[in-house]
Amino acid sequence: MTIPTQAEYIVVGAGSSGAVVAARLAEKGRSVVLLEAGPEKKDKFAAIPAAFSKLFKTEMDWNYQTADQPGLGGRSIYFPRGKLVGGSSSMNAMMWVRGFRADYDAWARAAGDGWGYDSVLEYFKRIEDVEGSSHPDHGRGGPLHVSRQRSPRDATAQFLAAVEKAGYRREQANTASPDGFTETMVNQHRGARWSTSEAYLDSARKLPNLTVVTGALARKVVLDGARAVGVEVDHGGRVQTVRASREVILSGGAINTPQLLMLSGVGAAEHLRAHGVDVVVDSPEVGANLSDHLVCPVGYRVASGSLFDAEKPLQLIDYLVRRRGMLTSNVAEAYGFIRSRAELESPDLELIFAPAPFYDEGIGEPDGHGVVAGPILVAPRSRGTVTLTSGDPTARVLVDPKYLSDPDGVDRAAMLAGLRATHTILHTDPMRGVIGDLARPRRAASTVDETLAIALEQNSHTLYHPTGTCRMGSDSGSVVDPELRVRGVDGLRVADASVMPTIIRGHTHAPSMVIGERAADLISA
Repeated sequence: MTIPTQAEYIVVGAGSSGAVVAARLAEKGRSVVLLEAGPEKKDKFAAIPAAFSKLFKTEMDWNYQTADQPGLGGRSIYFPRGKLVGGSSSMNAMMWVRGFRADYDAWARAAGDGWGYDSVLEYFKRIEDVEGSSHPDHGRGGPLHVSRQRSPRDATAQFLAAVEKAGYRREQANTASPDGFTETMVNQHRGARWSTSEAYLDSARKLPNLTVVTGALARKVVLDGARAVGVEVDHGGRVQTVRASREVILSGGAINTPQLLMLSGVGAAEHLRAHGVDVVVDSPEVGANLSDHLVCPVGYRVASGSLFDAEKPLQLIDYLVRRRGMLTSNVAEAYGFIRSRAELESPDLELIFAPAPFYDEGIGEPDGHGVVAGPILVAPRSRGTVTLTSGDPTARVLVDPKYLSDPDGVDRAAMLAGLRATHTILHTDPMRGVIGDLARPRRAASTVDETLAIALEQNSHTLYHPTGTCRMGSDSGSVVDPELRVRGVDGLRVADASVMPTIIRGHTHAPSMVIGERAADLISA
Protein backbone atom coordinates (compact mmCIF):
# COMPACT_ATOMS: atom_id res chain seq x y z
CA MET A 1 0.00 0.00 0.00
CA THR A 2 1.00 3.64 -0.38
CA ILE A 3 1.76 5.47 2.84
CA PRO A 4 0.04 8.86 3.21
CA THR A 5 2.58 11.65 3.16
CA GLN A 6 0.89 13.60 5.96
CA ALA A 7 -1.57 13.28 8.82
CA GLU A 8 -2.42 15.23 11.93
CA TYR A 9 -1.03 12.44 14.11
CA ILE A 10 1.45 9.65 13.56
CA VAL A 11 1.43 6.74 16.01
CA VAL A 12 4.41 4.37 15.93
CA GLY A 13 3.51 0.87 17.09
CA ALA A 14 0.12 -0.90 16.95
CA GLY A 15 0.33 -2.75 20.27
CA SER A 16 -1.37 -2.59 23.67
CA SER A 17 -1.12 1.22 23.82
CA GLY A 18 -0.63 2.31 20.22
CA ALA A 19 -3.75 0.63 18.85
CA VAL A 20 -5.78 2.35 21.58
CA VAL A 21 -4.30 5.81 20.96
CA ALA A 22 -4.75 5.59 17.19
CA ALA A 23 -8.31 4.31 17.38
CA ARG A 24 -9.45 6.86 19.94
CA LEU A 25 -7.95 9.78 18.03
CA ALA A 26 -9.52 8.57 14.80
CA GLU A 27 -12.90 8.25 16.54
CA LYS A 28 -12.58 11.92 17.47
CA GLY A 29 -12.25 12.82 13.79
CA ARG A 30 -8.48 13.30 13.69
CA SER A 31 -6.45 12.04 10.73
CA VAL A 32 -4.07 9.34 11.95
CA VAL A 33 -1.37 7.19 10.41
CA LEU A 34 -0.53 4.12 12.50
CA LEU A 35 2.85 2.58 11.64
CA GLU A 36 3.50 -1.07 12.53
CA ALA A 37 6.82 -2.76 11.75
CA GLY A 38 5.29 -6.24 11.68
CA PRO A 39 2.62 -7.86 9.51
CA GLU A 40 -1.15 -8.04 9.75
CA LYS A 41 -2.55 -10.42 12.34
CA LYS A 42 -3.38 -13.31 10.00
CA ASP A 43 -1.53 -16.27 11.49
CA LYS A 44 -4.01 -18.83 12.88
CA PHE A 45 -1.88 -19.23 16.01
CA ALA A 46 -2.52 -15.58 16.91
CA ALA A 47 -6.20 -16.35 17.47
CA ILE A 48 -5.95 -19.75 19.22
CA PRO A 49 -5.24 -19.04 22.89
CA ALA A 50 -3.19 -22.12 23.80
CA ALA A 51 -1.00 -21.70 20.71
CA PHE A 52 0.58 -18.35 21.58
CA SER A 53 4.10 -19.78 21.96
CA LYS A 54 3.91 -20.93 18.32
CA LEU A 55 4.46 -17.25 17.42
CA PHE A 56 7.75 -17.10 19.34
CA LYS A 57 10.83 -16.70 17.13
CA THR A 58 8.78 -16.11 13.99
CA GLU A 59 8.42 -13.02 11.79
CA MET A 60 5.83 -11.79 14.31
CA ASP A 61 8.39 -11.61 17.11
CA TRP A 62 11.16 -9.05 17.61
CA ASN A 63 13.03 -12.04 19.06
CA TYR A 64 15.48 -10.29 21.37
CA GLN A 65 18.13 -11.97 23.49
CA THR A 66 19.37 -10.29 26.63
CA ALA A 67 22.94 -9.67 27.64
CA ASP A 68 24.36 -12.57 29.65
CA GLN A 69 22.86 -12.50 33.14
CA PRO A 70 25.37 -13.24 35.95
CA GLY A 71 22.48 -13.73 38.38
CA LEU A 72 21.10 -16.55 36.22
CA GLY A 73 24.25 -18.58 35.67
CA GLY A 74 25.55 -16.33 32.90
CA ARG A 75 22.68 -17.23 30.56
CA SER A 76 21.32 -14.97 27.83
CA ILE A 77 17.52 -14.89 28.19
CA TYR A 78 15.14 -15.09 25.25
CA PHE A 79 13.05 -11.90 25.21
CA PRO A 80 10.04 -12.03 22.85
CA ARG A 81 8.08 -8.91 21.89
CA GLY A 82 5.10 -8.82 19.55
CA LYS A 83 5.84 -7.59 16.05
CA LEU A 84 2.41 -7.59 14.41
CA VAL A 85 -0.85 -5.67 14.55
CA GLY A 86 -1.92 -5.83 18.18
CA GLY A 87 1.72 -6.02 19.28
CA SER A 88 2.38 -8.18 22.31
CA SER A 89 -1.37 -8.29 23.01
CA SER A 90 -1.52 -10.57 19.94
CA MET A 91 1.01 -13.07 21.33
CA ASN A 92 0.75 -12.85 25.12
CA ALA A 93 -0.96 -15.25 27.57
CA MET A 94 -4.07 -13.02 27.65
CA MET A 95 -3.98 -12.59 31.46
CA TRP A 96 -6.05 -9.61 32.61
CA VAL A 97 -4.34 -8.63 35.87
CA ARG A 98 -4.74 -4.94 36.72
CA GLY A 99 -2.25 -4.57 39.56
CA PHE A 100 -2.52 -2.90 42.96
CA ARG A 101 -4.08 0.37 44.10
CA ALA A 102 -0.76 1.15 45.79
CA ASP A 103 1.12 0.85 42.47
CA TYR A 104 -1.01 3.48 40.75
CA ASP A 105 -0.92 5.72 43.78
CA ALA A 106 2.88 5.56 43.50
CA TRP A 107 2.47 6.75 39.91
CA ALA A 108 0.43 9.67 41.24
CA ARG A 109 3.24 10.64 43.59
CA ALA A 110 5.61 10.66 40.63
CA ALA A 111 3.39 12.24 37.99
CA GLY A 112 0.23 13.72 39.49
CA ASP A 113 -3.23 12.65 40.60
CA GLY A 114 -4.37 11.88 37.07
CA TRP A 115 -2.31 8.69 37.29
CA GLY A 116 -3.60 7.59 40.71
CA TYR A 117 -5.79 4.56 41.30
CA ASP A 118 -9.11 6.41 41.44
CA SER A 119 -8.44 7.97 38.03
CA VAL A 120 -7.07 4.78 36.53
CA LEU A 121 -10.08 2.80 37.77
CA GLU A 122 -12.36 4.89 35.58
CA TYR A 123 -10.24 3.94 32.56
CA PHE A 124 -10.45 0.26 33.46
CA LYS A 125 -14.22 0.56 33.58
CA ARG A 126 -14.16 2.28 30.17
CA ILE A 127 -12.01 -0.48 28.68
CA GLU A 128 -13.54 -3.63 30.14
CA ASP A 129 -16.47 -5.76 29.16
CA VAL A 130 -16.29 -8.29 32.00
CA GLU A 131 -18.27 -11.44 31.37
CA GLY A 132 -20.82 -12.17 34.10
CA SER A 133 -19.50 -9.60 36.60
CA SER A 134 -21.69 -7.45 38.79
CA HIS A 135 -18.79 -6.01 40.79
CA PRO A 136 -19.06 -2.19 40.93
CA ASP A 137 -15.37 -1.76 40.15
CA HIS A 138 -15.53 -3.86 36.97
CA GLY A 139 -16.46 -2.38 33.61
CA ARG A 140 -19.39 -3.45 31.46
CA GLY A 141 -19.73 -2.81 27.77
CA GLY A 142 -16.19 -1.66 26.98
CA PRO A 143 -14.35 -2.77 23.83
CA LEU A 144 -12.13 -5.34 25.59
CA HIS A 145 -13.66 -8.69 26.45
CA VAL A 146 -12.56 -10.07 29.82
CA SER A 147 -13.86 -13.58 30.40
CA ARG A 148 -13.51 -16.63 32.58
CA GLN A 149 -11.70 -19.74 31.37
CA ARG A 150 -14.08 -21.69 29.15
CA SER A 151 -12.56 -25.14 29.70
CA PRO A 152 -10.12 -25.05 32.63
CA ARG A 153 -8.20 -28.24 33.41
CA ASP A 154 -9.00 -30.35 36.45
CA ALA A 155 -5.43 -29.77 37.65
CA THR A 156 -6.17 -26.06 37.98
CA ALA A 157 -9.01 -26.73 40.43
CA GLN A 158 -6.74 -29.16 42.28
CA PHE A 159 -4.01 -26.54 42.48
CA LEU A 160 -6.41 -23.98 43.93
CA ALA A 161 -7.66 -26.55 46.44
CA ALA A 162 -4.06 -27.21 47.49
CA VAL A 163 -3.53 -23.46 47.84
CA GLU A 164 -6.25 -23.28 50.48
CA LYS A 165 -5.02 -26.36 52.34
CA ALA A 166 -1.53 -24.83 52.39
CA GLY A 167 -2.96 -21.82 54.25
CA TYR A 168 -3.48 -19.28 51.47
CA ARG A 169 -6.76 -17.59 50.63
CA ARG A 170 -8.91 -17.64 47.51
CA GLU A 171 -10.33 -14.36 46.18
CA GLN A 172 -11.96 -12.64 43.25
CA ALA A 173 -9.66 -11.45 40.47
CA ASN A 174 -8.69 -7.78 40.11
CA THR A 175 -9.54 -6.34 43.49
CA ALA A 176 -7.84 -3.09 44.47
CA SER A 177 -5.43 -4.83 46.85
CA PRO A 178 -4.94 -8.48 45.82
CA ASP A 179 -3.87 -10.84 48.57
CA GLY A 180 -4.73 -14.37 47.46
CA PHE A 181 -5.28 -16.81 44.59
CA THR A 182 -7.76 -16.94 41.74
CA GLU A 183 -8.48 -18.55 38.42
CA THR A 184 -7.14 -16.32 35.64
CA MET A 185 -9.44 -13.90 33.83
CA VAL A 186 -8.52 -13.72 30.16
CA ASN A 187 -8.85 -11.42 27.15
CA GLN A 188 -10.96 -13.75 25.05
CA HIS A 189 -14.27 -13.67 23.22
CA ARG A 190 -16.02 -17.00 22.68
CA GLY A 191 -12.79 -18.84 23.35
CA ALA A 192 -10.61 -16.87 20.92
CA ARG A 193 -7.96 -14.23 21.69
CA TRP A 194 -9.26 -10.66 21.93
CA SER A 195 -6.30 -8.32 21.51
CA THR A 196 -6.25 -4.57 20.98
CA SER A 197 -6.42 -5.35 17.28
CA GLU A 198 -9.93 -6.80 17.66
CA ALA A 199 -10.98 -4.51 20.50
CA TYR A 200 -10.00 -1.20 18.91
CA LEU A 201 -8.69 -1.42 15.37
CA ASP A 202 -11.29 -3.67 13.73
CA SER A 203 -13.93 -0.94 14.05
CA ALA A 204 -11.61 2.08 13.78
CA ARG A 205 -10.13 0.86 10.49
CA LYS A 206 -13.50 1.42 8.86
CA LEU A 207 -13.01 5.15 9.39
CA PRO A 208 -11.56 7.03 6.40
CA ASN A 209 -9.25 9.10 8.61
CA LEU A 210 -7.23 6.15 10.01
CA THR A 211 -4.56 4.48 7.91
CA VAL A 212 -2.77 1.42 9.31
CA VAL A 213 0.51 0.69 7.55
CA THR A 214 2.20 -2.66 8.23
CA GLY A 215 5.78 -3.61 7.40
CA ALA A 216 6.75 -0.05 8.25
CA LEU A 217 9.96 0.25 10.29
CA ALA A 218 10.33 3.67 11.90
CA ARG A 219 13.96 4.78 11.51
CA LYS A 220 13.83 8.05 13.44
CA VAL A 221 11.60 10.96 14.41
CA VAL A 222 12.08 13.84 12.00
CA LEU A 223 12.78 17.10 13.84
CA ASP A 224 12.60 20.72 12.78
CA GLY A 225 14.77 22.30 15.42
CA ALA A 226 13.25 21.14 18.69
CA ARG A 227 9.88 20.12 17.21
CA ALA A 228 8.82 16.70 15.94
CA VAL A 229 7.35 17.07 12.45
CA GLY A 230 7.27 13.51 11.17
CA VAL A 231 8.74 10.03 11.08
CA GLU A 232 11.27 8.55 8.68
CA VAL A 233 10.00 5.13 7.63
CA ASP A 234 11.43 2.15 5.77
CA HIS A 235 8.51 0.57 3.93
CA GLY A 236 8.96 -2.00 1.19
CA GLY A 237 12.64 -1.18 0.90
CA ARG A 238 11.97 2.50 0.33
CA VAL A 239 12.82 5.16 2.93
CA GLN A 240 10.31 7.99 3.07
CA THR A 241 8.99 10.58 5.51
CA VAL A 242 5.46 10.85 6.82
CA ARG A 243 4.77 14.30 8.23
CA ALA A 244 2.64 15.08 11.28
CA SER A 245 0.94 18.46 11.42
CA ARG A 246 0.13 18.06 15.13
CA GLU A 247 2.03 15.33 17.01
CA VAL A 248 4.05 12.13 16.83
CA ILE A 249 3.23 9.48 19.44
CA LEU A 250 5.70 6.67 20.13
CA SER A 251 4.09 3.42 21.27
CA GLY A 252 6.76 0.88 20.44
CA GLY A 253 7.08 -0.46 23.98
CA ALA A 254 9.84 -0.50 26.57
CA ILE A 255 12.47 -1.76 24.12
CA ASN A 256 11.70 -0.13 20.78
CA THR A 257 10.58 3.30 22.03
CA PRO A 258 13.84 4.19 23.80
CA GLN A 259 15.72 2.89 20.75
CA LEU A 260 13.77 5.22 18.46
CA LEU A 261 14.26 8.16 20.80
CA MET A 262 18.01 7.55 20.89
CA LEU A 263 18.20 7.16 17.11
CA SER A 264 16.39 10.53 16.91
CA GLY A 265 18.95 12.27 19.13
CA VAL A 266 17.17 12.06 22.49
CA GLY A 267 19.19 10.19 25.09
CA ALA A 268 22.41 10.21 27.08
CA ALA A 269 24.67 12.51 25.08
CA GLU A 270 27.88 10.51 25.48
CA HIS A 271 26.14 7.27 24.49
CA LEU A 272 24.58 8.85 21.39
CA ARG A 273 27.86 10.35 20.24
CA ALA A 274 29.58 6.98 20.66
CA HIS A 275 27.20 5.61 18.01
CA GLY A 276 27.40 8.57 15.65
CA VAL A 277 24.01 10.06 16.53
CA ASP A 278 23.71 13.85 16.71
CA VAL A 279 22.49 14.95 20.13
CA VAL A 280 19.25 16.94 20.21
CA VAL A 281 18.34 16.50 23.89
CA ASP A 282 20.69 15.16 26.55
CA SER A 283 18.25 12.89 28.42
CA PRO A 284 20.29 10.35 30.41
CA GLU A 285 17.33 8.27 31.58
CA VAL A 286 16.27 7.18 28.09
CA GLY A 287 16.80 3.42 28.14
CA ALA A 288 17.55 3.38 31.88
CA ASN A 289 15.31 2.14 34.71
CA LEU A 290 14.39 -1.09 32.87
CA SER A 291 12.17 -3.14 35.19
CA ASP A 292 10.91 -6.62 34.39
CA HIS A 293 9.13 -9.51 36.07
CA LEU A 294 11.33 -12.59 36.42
CA VAL A 295 9.57 -15.97 36.65
CA CYS A 296 10.98 -19.33 37.68
CA PRO A 297 8.72 -22.23 36.65
CA VAL A 298 9.26 -25.67 38.17
CA GLY A 299 7.87 -28.59 36.16
CA TYR A 300 6.51 -32.00 37.18
CA ARG A 301 5.30 -34.90 35.10
CA VAL A 302 1.65 -35.94 35.50
CA ALA A 303 -0.19 -39.00 34.25
CA SER A 304 -2.82 -37.34 32.04
CA GLY A 305 -5.21 -34.44 31.55
CA SER A 306 -2.70 -31.69 30.79
CA LEU A 307 -2.49 -29.47 27.74
CA PHE A 308 -0.02 -31.94 26.25
CA ASP A 309 -3.11 -33.27 24.43
CA ALA A 310 -4.20 -29.86 23.13
CA GLU A 311 -3.12 -30.53 19.54
CA LYS A 312 -4.99 -33.82 19.19
CA PRO A 313 -7.73 -33.93 16.49
CA LEU A 314 -10.63 -34.11 18.95
CA GLN A 315 -9.42 -30.95 20.69
CA LEU A 316 -9.11 -29.12 17.38
CA ILE A 317 -12.65 -30.16 16.44
CA ASP A 318 -13.97 -29.04 19.84
CA TYR A 319 -12.31 -25.67 19.36
CA LEU A 320 -13.47 -25.13 15.79
CA VAL A 321 -17.06 -26.28 16.39
CA ARG A 322 -17.82 -25.12 19.93
CA ARG A 323 -14.90 -22.86 20.89
CA ARG A 324 -14.35 -25.15 23.86
CA GLY A 325 -11.65 -27.51 25.01
CA MET A 326 -7.93 -27.32 25.64
CA LEU A 327 -7.14 -24.89 22.84
CA THR A 328 -9.15 -22.17 24.62
CA SER A 329 -6.72 -22.29 27.55
CA ASN A 330 -4.39 -19.37 28.07
CA VAL A 331 -2.00 -21.96 29.62
CA ALA A 332 -1.47 -19.95 32.85
CA GLU A 333 -4.87 -20.81 34.29
CA ALA A 334 -4.37 -19.69 37.90
CA TYR A 335 -2.25 -17.29 39.92
CA GLY A 336 -2.04 -15.61 43.30
CA PHE A 337 -0.11 -12.97 45.24
CA ILE A 338 1.95 -13.77 48.34
CA ARG A 339 4.67 -12.18 50.48
CA SER A 340 8.23 -13.45 50.54
CA ARG A 341 8.54 -12.09 54.10
CA ALA A 342 5.74 -11.83 56.66
CA GLU A 343 6.62 -8.25 57.58
CA LEU A 344 5.95 -6.88 54.09
CA GLU A 345 2.95 -4.56 53.90
CA SER A 346 1.77 -6.09 50.62
CA PRO A 347 2.75 -8.99 48.32
CA ASP A 348 6.00 -8.92 46.37
CA LEU A 349 5.50 -12.24 44.58
CA GLU A 350 2.94 -13.74 42.25
CA LEU A 351 2.72 -17.54 42.01
CA ILE A 352 1.51 -18.84 38.66
CA PHE A 353 0.19 -22.27 37.65
CA ALA A 354 -0.13 -23.88 34.22
CA PRO A 355 -1.67 -27.35 33.67
CA ALA A 356 0.76 -27.91 30.83
CA PRO A 357 4.30 -29.12 30.17
CA PHE A 358 5.19 -25.51 29.33
CA TYR A 359 8.92 -26.11 29.68
CA ASP A 360 11.55 -23.82 28.17
CA GLU A 361 8.92 -21.15 27.42
CA GLY A 362 6.89 -23.53 25.30
CA ILE A 363 9.45 -23.54 22.50
CA GLY A 364 10.64 -27.12 22.91
CA GLU A 365 8.60 -30.26 22.33
CA PRO A 366 7.62 -31.95 25.62
CA ASP A 367 7.66 -35.73 25.73
CA GLY A 368 4.59 -36.21 27.91
CA HIS A 369 2.04 -34.71 30.26
CA GLY A 370 3.18 -32.18 32.82
CA VAL A 371 2.35 -29.11 34.91
CA VAL A 372 4.44 -26.08 35.87
CA ALA A 373 4.23 -23.59 38.71
CA GLY A 374 6.53 -20.96 40.11
CA PRO A 375 7.08 -17.49 41.53
CA ILE A 376 7.15 -14.20 39.66
CA LEU A 377 9.13 -11.35 41.19
CA VAL A 378 6.58 -8.54 40.83
CA ALA A 379 8.40 -5.98 42.99
CA PRO A 380 12.04 -6.31 41.92
CA ARG A 381 14.72 -3.97 43.16
CA SER A 382 17.07 -4.75 40.27
CA ARG A 383 17.07 -2.33 37.34
CA GLY A 384 18.48 -2.78 33.87
CA THR A 385 19.07 -0.87 30.64
CA VAL A 386 18.28 -0.72 26.94
CA THR A 387 21.20 0.69 24.94
CA LEU A 388 22.16 1.12 21.31
CA THR A 389 24.65 -1.19 19.66
CA SER A 390 24.75 0.94 16.50
CA GLY A 391 23.30 4.05 14.91
CA ASP A 392 21.76 1.76 12.30
CA PRO A 393 17.95 1.60 12.84
CA THR A 394 17.92 -2.07 11.78
CA ALA A 395 20.49 -3.08 14.41
CA ARG A 396 19.23 -4.72 17.60
CA VAL A 397 19.55 -2.87 20.85
CA LEU A 398 21.25 -4.45 23.86
CA VAL A 399 18.64 -5.48 26.44
CA ASP A 400 20.18 -6.00 29.89
CA PRO A 401 17.56 -6.54 32.63
CA LYS A 402 20.28 -7.21 35.24
CA TYR A 403 18.11 -9.80 36.96
CA LEU A 404 18.86 -10.46 40.65
CA SER A 405 21.55 -7.78 40.67
CA ASP A 406 20.36 -5.67 43.63
CA PRO A 407 23.34 -5.30 45.99
CA ASP A 408 21.51 -6.52 49.10
CA GLY A 409 20.34 -9.77 47.49
CA VAL A 410 16.68 -9.09 48.30
CA ASP A 411 15.46 -10.18 44.87
CA ARG A 412 17.23 -13.54 45.02
CA ALA A 413 15.98 -14.20 48.55
CA ALA A 414 12.42 -13.36 47.50
CA MET A 415 12.53 -15.74 44.53
CA LEU A 416 13.86 -18.58 46.69
CA ALA A 417 11.07 -17.93 49.20
CA GLY A 418 8.58 -18.08 46.34
CA LEU A 419 10.05 -21.36 45.13
CA ARG A 420 9.71 -22.83 48.61
CA ALA A 421 6.07 -21.72 48.74
CA THR A 422 5.49 -23.28 45.31
CA HIS A 423 7.06 -26.55 46.48
CA THR A 424 4.81 -26.57 49.55
CA ILE A 425 1.63 -26.05 47.53
CA LEU A 426 2.53 -28.68 44.93
CA HIS A 427 3.25 -31.18 47.71
CA THR A 428 -0.05 -30.48 49.49
CA ASP A 429 -3.17 -32.57 48.76
CA PRO A 430 -4.72 -32.85 46.27
CA MET A 431 -1.73 -31.74 44.13
CA ARG A 432 0.56 -34.16 45.95
CA GLY A 433 -1.41 -37.01 44.43
CA VAL A 434 -1.28 -35.47 40.95
CA ILE A 435 2.40 -34.72 40.37
CA GLY A 436 5.01 -37.30 39.53
CA ASP A 437 8.71 -36.97 38.79
CA LEU A 438 10.49 -33.64 38.55
CA ALA A 439 10.85 -32.48 34.93
CA ARG A 440 12.37 -28.99 35.33
CA PRO A 441 15.05 -28.60 36.50
CA ARG A 442 16.14 -31.79 34.84
CA ARG A 443 17.81 -33.14 37.96
CA ALA A 444 17.11 -32.94 41.67
CA ALA A 445 19.84 -32.24 44.20
CA SER A 446 20.22 -33.93 47.57
CA THR A 447 17.99 -31.36 49.33
CA VAL A 448 14.91 -29.39 48.34
CA ASP A 449 16.67 -26.05 48.88
CA GLU A 450 19.56 -27.08 46.64
CA THR A 451 17.11 -28.20 43.94
CA LEU A 452 15.26 -24.89 44.11
CA ALA A 453 18.55 -22.97 43.84
CA ILE A 454 19.33 -24.96 40.68
CA ALA A 455 15.86 -24.13 39.34
CA LEU A 456 16.37 -20.42 39.98
CA GLU A 457 19.58 -20.41 37.98
CA GLN A 458 18.51 -22.74 35.17
CA ASN A 459 14.76 -22.24 34.71
CA SER A 460 14.21 -18.51 35.24
CA HIS A 461 13.17 -16.30 32.36
CA THR A 462 11.24 -13.12 31.63
CA LEU A 463 7.48 -13.00 32.10
CA TYR A 464 7.51 -10.52 29.20
CA HIS A 465 6.72 -7.34 31.19
CA PRO A 466 9.48 -4.77 30.51
CA THR A 467 8.68 -1.25 31.70
CA GLY A 468 10.16 2.08 32.77
CA THR A 469 12.73 2.91 30.08
CA CYS A 470 11.17 6.31 29.31
CA ARG A 471 10.03 7.15 32.82
CA MET A 472 7.36 9.81 33.31
CA GLY A 473 7.48 12.21 36.21
CA SER A 474 7.16 15.75 37.46
CA ASP A 475 10.92 16.04 37.98
CA SER A 476 13.23 17.47 35.33
CA GLY A 477 15.17 14.19 35.04
CA SER A 478 12.17 12.21 33.80
CA VAL A 479 12.03 11.41 30.08
CA VAL A 480 8.40 12.47 29.68
CA ASP A 481 6.26 14.82 31.75
CA PRO A 482 2.92 13.84 33.39
CA GLU A 483 1.15 14.53 30.08
CA LEU A 484 3.54 12.11 28.31
CA ARG A 485 5.34 14.89 26.39
CA VAL A 486 9.01 14.20 25.72
CA ARG A 487 11.05 16.78 27.59
CA GLY A 488 12.95 19.07 25.23
CA VAL A 489 10.98 18.19 22.08
CA ASP A 490 7.66 19.78 21.13
CA GLY A 491 5.02 17.70 19.39
CA LEU A 492 6.39 14.36 20.61
CA ARG A 493 4.83 12.04 23.19
CA VAL A 494 5.36 8.51 24.44
CA ALA A 495 2.39 6.29 25.25
CA ASP A 496 3.34 2.74 26.23
CA ALA A 497 4.78 0.68 29.10
CA SER A 498 8.10 2.53 28.89
CA VAL A 499 6.59 5.54 30.69
CA MET A 500 5.66 3.63 33.86
CA PRO A 501 7.56 5.43 36.63
CA THR A 502 7.50 2.40 38.94
CA ILE A 503 6.87 -1.24 38.14
CA ILE A 504 3.35 -2.55 38.36
CA ARG A 505 2.56 -5.65 40.41
CA GLY A 506 0.24 -6.92 37.75
CA HIS A 507 0.57 -7.81 34.09
CA THR A 508 1.53 -4.93 31.85
CA HIS A 509 -1.12 -5.32 29.13
CA ALA A 510 -3.86 -3.85 31.35
CA PRO A 511 -2.03 -0.68 32.47
CA SER A 512 -0.61 -0.22 28.97
CA MET A 513 -4.13 0.03 27.62
CA VAL A 514 -4.93 2.58 30.33
CA ILE A 515 -1.89 4.59 29.21
CA GLY A 516 -3.22 4.50 25.65
CA GLU A 517 -6.67 5.69 26.71
CA ARG A 518 -5.29 8.47 28.89
CA ALA A 519 -2.83 9.55 26.19
CA ALA A 520 -5.70 9.98 23.72
CA ASP A 521 -7.57 12.11 26.26
CA LEU A 522 -4.51 14.24 26.99
CA ILE A 523 -3.80 14.76 23.30
CA SER A 524 -7.42 15.63 22.50
CA ALA A 525 -7.52 18.11 25.35
